[in-house]
Amino acid sequence: MAEEQFRLKKLDEIQGKMEPYPARCQRSHACQQVILDFEKISAKDEKVTLVGRLVLIRLHGKACFAHLEDGTGRMQIYFKYDNLGPEAYDFFVKNIDVGDFLEVEGKLFITHRGEKTLIVSNWRLLAKAILPLPEKWHGLADIETRYRQRYLDLIANKEVRENFIKRSNIIKLIREFFSQKEFLEVATPILQPIPGGANAKPFVTHHNALDIDLYLRIAPELYLKRLIVGGLEKVYEIATCFRNEGIDFSHNPEFTQIEFYQAFADYTQLMKLTEDLLEFLVTQLFSKLEIEYQGQKINFKPPYPRLEFRQAILEASGIDIDEEKDLKQIINKARKIGLDIDKTWNRGKILDEIYKELVLPKIINPTFIINHPVEISPLAKRLPDNPNYVERFQLLIAGFEVCNAFSELNDPIDQEERFADQQKLRKAGDEEAQRLDEDFIEALKYGMPPTAGEGIGIDRLTMLLTNNHNIREVILFPTLRPK
Repeated sequence: MAEEQFRLKKLDEIQGKMEPYPARCQRSHACQQVILDFEKISAKDEKVTLVGRLVLIRLHGKACFAHLEDGTGRMQIYFKYDNLGPEAYDFFVKNIDVGDFLEVEGKLFITHRGEKTLIVSNWRLLAKAILPLPEKWHGLADIETRYRQRYLDLIANKEVRENFIKRSNIIKLIREFFSQKEFLEVATPILQPIPGGANAKPFVTHHNALDIDLYLRIAPELYLKRLIVGGLEKVYEIATCFRNEGIDFSHNPEFTQIEFYQAFADYTQLMKLTEDLLEFLVTQLFSKLEIEYQGQKINFKPPYPRLEFRQAILEASGIDIDEEKDLKQIINKARKIGLDIDKTWNRGKILDEIYKELVLPKIINPTFIINHPVEISPLAKRLPDNPNYVERFQLLIAGFEVCNAFSELNDPIDQEERFADQQKLRKAGDEEAQRLDEDFIEALKYGMPPTAGEGIGIDRLTMLLTNNHNIREVILFPTLRPK
């Protein structure tokens, strides 16, 4: 607080001499542009105008070296008593602090130490910082502060800024890829009367004018399928979704995913499309297909191995899910391997938890887990030769799921029956079971062609491609418990 009061006094002093928060400024060059084109710009002997935040001030008698930082980089600037004159120099020294935004004008030169520098002939305050920045030499390391005050994190930690720039580039490249594949980007409702498209507990809100409850979407899936019914054969959406669930290293209640649907395709074609997408992304970002994630080498070179869900469970737990049909037997075996079984869980839920506990953490390089049990896949088409399983895959990398896809169920009778089974689970206490969406069933009755659909978690993909092991590192403002 003492520092804040000290700066407020400086603000009073400034207001009598200049506007501390002007609306406009001038900039002739960005800092990085000056660094890269220094010789060319200096040769013209023209004045350069830079804008940015002061991040360092070093006083040397009647001279001051400082670092000015904008969104592109950092430039050394030099304030000299003889050059500015007594009044302007003294005013600067007495009233300007690290954290303030300035506009500086001057010419370029190189110091005796060989550092590219701008000698200031004129300066102007653009915004006075009332609070001090985090202590420069130690940066900002406190995790809670970094997440709660992301603006300070971005100021103090260059690598954090680079993570979010890379995230933006990843989304840009995803759009480029799907545009090349002739997919149409669309927008579907975030507020939905019936949440669907995933097994998850939704957030609920109320619309006053209509006097109805609405839900924040848990997935855009059922609306994207309606568009397939309507004749849009290739669609995708980069969707913010919301699930009222716990928080851990790979889950945040608000997250971003891309979902895409292709008519006249099946899940095997989407496996190839997924391999093409990841090969494109990794090559564009790294110019190679092998990267390092948390000390492990991950190779994105296709094709990726395919492992059946049944075989994965058998290898991890010794349980053959084709042989173990009885619910009590499955519960007993699950308890023997250390799982706490909730009384509301059915056979499919228990198998899914075994999969998450024992299979997921062990798979490092990209691997497709295929052909899941029908009980945990209410929107997927059954295997033609085995109706107990569905045409579904999940791509696992570095111990977590990156994408989920299947050949879409387009039989409205079967879909209605699956929804009825989900309703029974809801009545038994499973809050994540899916609701009956009669409007979606009606849409299917008009006919949906063979279709494959997939969802890819952009946050998790960004974790992989920025070498971060916590989803909060790649979400600008993650969900946190209030102080």
